[in-house]
Amino acid sequence: MSKNKFTTVWFIIGLMYFTQIIYILLSHGFQQELQQISMTAKQLELLRGIFYFIAIISFPLTNLIRHIQLRINQTVPSNKPMNKRYLMTVIVSQVIMAFIGLLGFVMFIFGDHFNTLYIFSSLAFLGFFLHRPKQNEFLTLIVKQ
Repeated sequence: MSKNKFTTVWFIIGLMYFTQIIYILLSHGFQQELQQISMTAKQLELLRGIFYFIAIISFPLTNLIRHIQLRINQTVPSNKPMNKRYLMTVIVSQVIMAFIGLLGFVMFIFGDHFNTLYIFSSLAFLGFFLHRPKQNEFLTLIVKQ
């Protein structure tokens, strides 16, 4: 398999990493401007709990969605080349993980501390790593095509 088939995938993953880094840099550079929305500590705790729940549920849900998409790629005939179908599978997984990082940025805007931003960003980075494109998955799809 040539590396050209994965160039687009890695470019998209690079963009996902870049957006998380931008969230962190924006938060450090424009803290006062970003944290204009004032919420009570009770409201922040509730929102933080909801967002943590979403983040925790996102990992197994993303794993399930990815598994389903891989099986669909294997079994459902299509005119699209397999690398484009696999690209869509990876993009969906990565976007869900990027959403976790966005939740941390939203919490920061609502007045939460940097540690919450770092935790959600770290979870997003972990998700990017766990749901990265895997050559063995792609080769399995090609063989079963």
